[in-house]
Amino acid sequence: MRSRLLKLAGGLIGALILASLMHAPARAQSWVTDSVCPDDAHLEFHRCALRAARNYDPPRTVDGVPDMQGIWRRRGAMHESLQAHPRTIDDAGGTSGVVDPADGFVPIQDWAEAKRRYNRPAYVHHNAICRLSGVPVTMYMTGTYQFMQIPGTFFIQGEESHAFRTVPLDGRKHIGEDIKLWNGDSIGRWEGNALVIETRNQAAKSWLDQRGRFFTDEAVVTERFTMIDANTIHYQATIEDPNVFTRPFTIATAYRRSTVESFEVWEEACHENNDFAKQQFLNVGYEIYPGITGEEARRLSAAWDLEEAELEELGR
Repeated sequence: MRSRLLKLAGGLIGALILASLMHAPARAQSWVTDSVCPDDAHLEFHRCALRAARNYDPPRTVDGVPDMQGIWRRRGAMHESLQAHPRTIDDAGGTSGVVDPADGFVPIQDWAEAKRRYNRPAYVHHNAICRLSGVPVTMYMTGTYQFMQIPGTFFIQGEESHAFRTVPLDGRKHIGEDIKLWNGDSIGRWEGNALVIETRNQAAKSWLDQRGRFFTDEAVVTERFTMIDANTIHYQATIEDPNVFTRPFTIATAYRRSTVESFEVWEEACHENNDFAKQQFLNVGYEIYPGITGEEARRLSAAWDLEEAELEELGR
């Protein structure tokens, strides 16, 4: 069993390294490096961007809203870990993507941290079997995105299979809570020069990063896209889920514009559920992450608190 697992892991790592080598030369020259906020370290960029946004008047579309159309490349590697993590053979490494709280740590509850530690070795990562990443992970899982706009609608197309987003800006209400979607129900609005997208009703069957951090189907995610110069977008996402976290927290990263007019976003195509790969993971002992509801999280939290109280009583 162990040898088969190591062989499979080695093959996956090799494929990732090969893919990065194949794409690195073209990608390296495809995005703007000059910016009013050139530092890609998440917290430093975030602080600079908040200041820069106050003084920047972005180009406008025909309906008068900021024109964010184009091809953009996200910076940083929050999909590996939301927190600071070192460079390894299969991780790019990077600073923490968490900008609030400023210590860079995800404010996760104790029971949820224990579950996160269980998740990582127990379950297949959702992308390994071609499942959608959910929100906000879709916005930092892959590298390149295309934004398109028409009056009343904002389109997002990324490299991840099936992960396009069509965000209405017409003031409609969210769908009923009994309907759960892989990427949730996203409704957008403009607040000054910032595009604000609120997402609810996710199926919660994906993780926030490859370290097993998760959320429930009751999470509310609020994203903000703000241009700070002609070639840079400040992206923020606030995750609110009191079932899992002790408080809402915010992540941030930079998007840099592509400098190549002919650049195209190519889909990293795969079949939904990717049955062949899924079976290989099942064969070596992994399971498919079932997701978690808010109700289930509350039960687990209560059981954890009860056990902690009993252990404290025994220790007296």
